[in-house]
Amino acid sequence: YPWDKSSLKSMPVDLQQFEKLDAYALKVNIKNSVEELVTALLKQARTDLEKVRAIWMWICHHIEYDVVGYHNKSQLSSKPIDVLQTGKSICEGYAGLFEQMCSIAGIQCMKLSGYSKGYSYKIGQTFTGDSDHAWNAVYLDGRWHLLDSTWGSGAVDDSFTKFTFRYNEFYFLTHPALFINNHFPDNSNWQLLKPTLTLKDFENNMLHNSSFYKLGLLTAQPQTAVIRTVNGKASVSVDCRSATLFKFELKGTDEHGLMTLKKHGMKLDIYPQKTGSHKLQIFAKPSKASEDVYNCVLEYVVECESVDKAMRFPKGLHQPVGPSWFTERQGFLRPSHPDPVIHTNDGRCSLTFTLGKDISVITLLHCDNSSLTEDKRRQHIMQIHRGNQIELKIHLPHAGNFVLKIYAKKKSDLGNYDYVFNYLITCLNTEVKWPAFPQVYSKWAEDYEILEPLSGLLPANRNVQFKLKMHGIAKVLVQADDAHPLTQSRGCWEGTCNTSGCREVFVMVQENANHSFYSHVLKYEVESQ
Repeated sequence: YPWDKSSLKSMPVDLQQFEKLDAYALKVNIKNSVEELVTALLKQARTDLEKVRAIWMWICHHIEYDVVGYHNKSQLSSKPIDVLQTGKSICEGYAGLFEQMCSIAGIQCMKLSGYSKGYSYKIGQTFTGDSDHAWNAVYLDGRWHLLDSTWGSGAVDDSFTKFTFRYNEFYFLTHPALFINNHFPDNSNWQLLKPTLTLKDFENNMLHNSSFYKLGLLTAQPQTAVIRTVNGKASVSVDCRSATLFKFELKGTDEHGLMTLKKHGMKLDIYPQKTGSHKLQIFAKPSKASEDVYNCVLEYVVECESVDKAMRFPKGLHQPVGPSWFTERQGFLRPSHPDPVIHTNDGRCSLTFTLGKDISVITLLHCDNSSLTEDKRRQHIMQIHRGNQIELKIHLPHAGNFVLKIYAKKKSDLGNYDYVFNYLITCLNTEVKWPAFPQVYSKWAEDYEILEPLSGLLPANRNVQFKLKMHGIAKVLVQADDAHPLTQSRGCWEGTCNTSGCREVFVMVQENANHSFYSHVLKYEVESQ
């Protein structure tokens, strides 16, 4: 104490060296005498550590938690021989059997009792009356070490009716600074900590269950289990060793928060949309994990006194928000906007990224109560490619909260685009009303660029100036009421066109001077008169 974060255990333990011993201990099958069982287990154990390990492994894999006995304690015996013969018990019996087996093996062992944050624990509860759990301390290499074979053996379900064997290495010789998180001994000396924690500290402290540490997570802020909002907002952050993916749920949904992934952890801002107390759960999984299973690593209660209505997010917002190490891995490098939220006053913004090799991008603009269709909203984003740089120009159709969703795939892949990440774009200015960009056809090449006119809606009865960056083509025509050819100078095609007498204007290109065939590349609408 304090925990130096190098190991979860209170002494150096090399689990690989235990592989043979563990396998041997699991196979021992003696149920009629504690002495005979210990004798058999010790055949493969030389050191005291190995003896304790063999006893621990055997108990964790052979004694099941007695859910029936827990509800009817008068029928229950916690005597070591009864626990051995029935193969089931509650914590009292696990700890008693462990103590007796160690005593036969000649190892000092204590049975400890105290309060625990186990299955019936509710966040923020206080502890009074008799202790509710039992565990052990063993004396190895001149010091005491803590372990809990009940919690090492498996888990009961939420309704406390079914036990499942699920071995948990975490509770073998756990570092005291971590063990105190959910075990508070009656006698504070058995915390094995200096200074010791008070019961009040234990009650207030955040519960980190074993998945928290097993996933390589180090610390979480705040350290108290109950968080009060300030001006409608509460924040949580987690630090971890290696790349980890996170999810969260506030009252069962992830709608009312903004979570961003950091290189070594994550940050979450919560904006509950109702007052009162809300359960907040945080889940995590290693980024390398193949299956999509997230473990719950933290639980808080958020006490919300006032609601910040301005922070009501669109339903289409997907967590986490903004760029991160994860989007970098998908080929989006050097983002111009590292933050998850982009505020625009005039309704326009522009984002740039350096793209990894061979990546094709599509984007969507989502808004909860927009009168525009998805295709129309998509026309409010323009992609511009310059070498390996991509620029996304956005002109919002109206004020509000928008989600910019970014999808990508390898150009060489024939399959669908995969979702990569999203931004929240907010605009409070109700005057904003940008027209869409011109409609783009398939012959418009990725590295072409419109310099003017950017607006897809042209004024009626006007001369409009065109300037387009295009290469590798023979001729360009702007087709309005009649055809206006553009001339090429310094890599751009330029010219004017008059919009009188037409509702639509098309830009057409002739790719080969020997053919008279023109392809449509752009379409503009003309304002009605």
